[in-house]
Amino acid sequence: MKILSSVLPKIMLLAIMITFSSCSGSQTRDGKKDNDGRIPLETYIKVNRSLVEREQKKIEQYVRKHNLDMEATGTGLWYGIDSSGEGEKIKKGQVITLDYEIKLLDGTVCYSSEKSGPKEFLVGQGGVESGLEEGVLLLKPGSEARFIMPPHLAHGLIGDDDKIPSRAIIVYEVKVLNVKNN
Repeated sequence: MKILSSVLPKIMLLAIMITFSSCSGSQTRDGKKDNDGRIPLETYIKVNRSLVEREQKKIEQYVRKHNLDMEATGTGLWYGIDSSGEGEKIKKGQVITLDYEIKLLDGTVCYSSEKSGPKEFLVGQGGVESGLEEGVLLLKPGSEARFIMPPHLAHGLIGDDDKIPSRAIIVYEVKVLNVKNN
């Protein structure tokens, strides 16, 4: 029994070494090997492009299903302005205050100003979803709008570790309450 207990760890170590050594020189899906066993950048780009295309199709289906009048920007942000507000468009460097509601495509409400109070932030300084930063630049004081944000403009691959799941498309309904210069 004592011999087995001293030999077993060595056998396990040998099995692990054989397993890892057989993995070197890995192949990509198309059978091509790269020099250092890593997946080529082109593969990541292709997968990412495929994910973005699927997300855009989901958004298009949502817009059609709910008969929304919306447009898409070059980044993939969808927006619809329900009330245009007055004055000049919001600019980077201004502090804005919003009433908001954030939902998933299935209608689940994740966050709202009704529960958390209005959201205030300095436009162009980050700290909020990049899709929100982009969207508010289309608005004026008093505007009411809806933004649909694919994951890359919202909470990305991991979500927010609370109410927004990984790779979630979110619907952001906003009303601009106040705009002031910083």
